[in-house]
Amino acid sequence: MSPSRRRAVFLDRDGVLNEVVLRDGRPHPPASADELKLFPDACAQLQRLKERGFLLICVSNQPDVARGNQSRDAVEAMNARLRSDLPLDDLLVCYHDDVDRCSCRKPAPGLLLEAANRHAIDRSASFMIGDRWRDVQAGQRAACTSILIECGYRDGDVQVQPDHRVRSLAEAVDWILARVGGGGTLG
Repeated sequence: MSPSRRRAVFLDRDGVLNEVVLRDGRPHPPASADELKLFPDACAQLQRLKERGFLLICVSNQPDVARGNQSRDAVEAMNARLRSDLPLDDLLVCYHDDVDRCSCRKPAPGLLLEAANRHAIDRSASFMIGDRWRDVQAGQRAACTSILIECGYRDGDVQVQPDHRVRSLAEAVDWILARVGGGGTLG
């Protein structure tokens, strides 16, 4: 393996980096950048990973754009805020819905594969942190270690087993850092 291959932590957006809006036990994204509420410790937790040399890549499904319930401009404004407030290296978004059958909508691994190619990431030495089964399955399909933040959502009938379960981003970061030695560069 080339010394330039990097480890990354792929992160879902809503429910991992920022709070979701719960309706009938199901998570929904905030409606605007003004309503976007980052988890209070998100920046500090991501900084812990950055200090160990990990690339931080947000990968987010935003199907409400395809459904006509949210504008692309609103999503991009929220993402701009994430980029300015968090130490992210990249942020990739799928704006499609399931009916589009695209390769980028999680649980498909397209966003993770695109980021891995773009940033020379060793996926097998990387992690996917998400709050839903789609995130876990996308991570598994991209050959990453998957971590589920259990939020108690009513998230459909699909049962996918993550590599590890936690209750918060802080617990996920603790687990990752306990499992890896040295920095984020491999070789």
